[in-house]
Amino acid sequence: MQPNVKNNGAAIRSARVLIVDEDFTTRKLIRTLLLSLGVTDVHDAGDGDSGLASVAAFDPDVVILDWQMAGMHGAEFVRRVRSPDTSASSNVPIVMLTGHGEQSRVIEAMRLGVHEFLVKPVSGEALRQRLASVLRHPRPTGKRGAHGPQVDRPVANMVVVD
Repeated sequence: MQPNVKNNGAAIRSARVLIVDEDFTTRKLIRTLLLSLGVTDVHDAGDGDSGLASVAAFDPDVVILDWQMAGMHGAEFVRRVRSPDTSASSNVPIVMLTGHGEQSRVIEAMRLGVHEFLVKPVSGEALRQRLASVLRHPRPTGKRGAHGPQVDRPVANMVVVD
């Protein structure tokens, strides 16, 4: 086994992961996939407001976030987390989950500061790859400017997986 693969596994197993998705079945499925990868410190929230409170209380290493939720949708959640004025965890890596893989959504997610993007249904391997990527190579998430968030540089390696 190559050392970086071994280190990726250790980083994934020790990660604190927060799942924010309004669908209980999806949260349960993602939790099951995470457990199969060896992640044991998993928390979840069923809506954006609870997710924001969990980010503050739990201080996760990674947030797995649904794009389309009632109330506060994923884009608004990301805006609030990325705001250094309102979030102490403004640099937490976010993996966006969605049932829609349109290029416009990927571009908007990147612009807001999402690190990775997965299309539902998610496989364990795709989830493992995204976790390894965000834990191994955290990227700048952006700065708030007069015209909204601006990404310092393009978010590399963002792949949509069907």
